[in-house]
Amino acid sequence: MDLNYLRKILKIFDQSSLTDLTIEENGLKISLSRKVEIVAQQPQPLVVPEQRSILIEQQISPSEPIAKTNEQVKETTAVTYHKINSPIVGTFYRSPSPEADPFVEVGSHVVPGQTVCIVEAMKVMNEIVSDVAGTVVEILVENGKPVEYNQTLMLIKPD
Repeated sequence: MDLNYLRKILKIFDQSSLTDLTIEENGLKISLSRKVEIVAQQPQPLVVPEQRSILIEQQISPSEPIAKTNEQVKETTAVTYHKINSPIVGTFYRSPSPEADPFVEVGSHVVPGQTVCIVEAMKVMNEIVSDVAGTVVEILVENGKPVEYNQTLMLIKPD
């Protein structure tokens, strides 16, 4: 077998994703194999929908006649929440220190520029501020948990 031919086969094998290769030619058998490491995958972060909506439907009382309900248009109100996202990768904290009260709770009213949480990155405490006025309706991250870039931290119902 030609040495250049063997080098070409080795190069192709190294660049491929094959784990085993056997070639038989003119009574000569060459077997190539590589060890495969199995790496456990880390769980993927939860993907939060871009917008959350709550539908509030008008209830019809049983005393109203059915003919009237057929003529009515069903009233539906959809509420769109504003997302507060993490500008960096780090650790989410709801308060300035472990002993202090959280910056905001569900139901708290916030104004633009108000600190709502902290994201720590490389020992630097980065204050995250609200950019809208409204009411906090949901806090999506637990205190002390890691957050990703652009991960939604909380939802605010704008005024």
